Amino acid sequence: MNKPGKDAKITILRNGPYHVEGDVSVVRKTQVVSEYGEPLTWQKGERLDCEGEVYLCRCGKSKTYPFCDSTHRSIEFDGTETVDNHTSEERRMDYPEGEGIVVRKDDYLCTESGFCGNRLTDIYEMMADTDEPSVRAEIMAMIDRCPSGAFTFALKKDGPDIEPDYPVQVAVTTEIISEGAIRGPLWVTGNIPVELSDGSLLETRNRVTLCNCGNSHHKPLCDGTHRNCPQQNNG
Repeated sequence: MNKPGKDAKITILRNGPYHVEGDVSVVRKTQVVSEYGEPLTWQKGERLDCEGEVYLCRCGKSKTYPFCDSTHRSIEFDGTETVDNHTSEERRMDYPEGEGIVVRKDDYLCTESGFCGNRLTDIYEMMADTDEPSVRAEIMAMIDRCPSGAFTFALKKDGPDIEPDYPVQVAVTTEIISEGAIRGPLWVTGNIPVELSDGSLLETRNRVTLCNCGNSHHKPLCDGTHRNCPQQNNG
């Protein structure tokens, strides 16, 4: 398991932004898609100039996005956290048993980012062919690119999850859909603790996607609602 950077922490301010502290880099990442619109991987972009603590927009209306400009106050943003704070292990289910791989999914975390399949197949269907190493490798690669961590995998049923070696980082993501580039969630990696506005902690995981459109039904987690928000269409 990765250890977070020195004093790394994200605190959610009540009806306000994400307060990011400590040794955490903030970068841009953009989906790379195929000619058929299938998400393939992520391309890292610029590192944003924000040394030390920083406040990132949560309401989705900031004019200085991804940074907070206090617009949440003028629009009376309701950022009430409604997340189910059970652990992912309590919620997730195992996929059909495969050869040399166990796939688990926590549907609650899913943002439908699309890395778990392509126009021909998906992870669920591929499980029947995991006696072929190349199929197992492709499943593992798909899961590694899942930003929310809804999918995880292990090598055997009672084995630990195998996680990618993600950096201690917040990525301001851009998704590519048929209509063009839109703002994706904030992709937090590297086991950074996230404190809710009531002082309790979100489950600390190697990757988590945080809502920045202001409309998720699972605040502060992203639930994919941003794809229906007009303000997200400028990437």
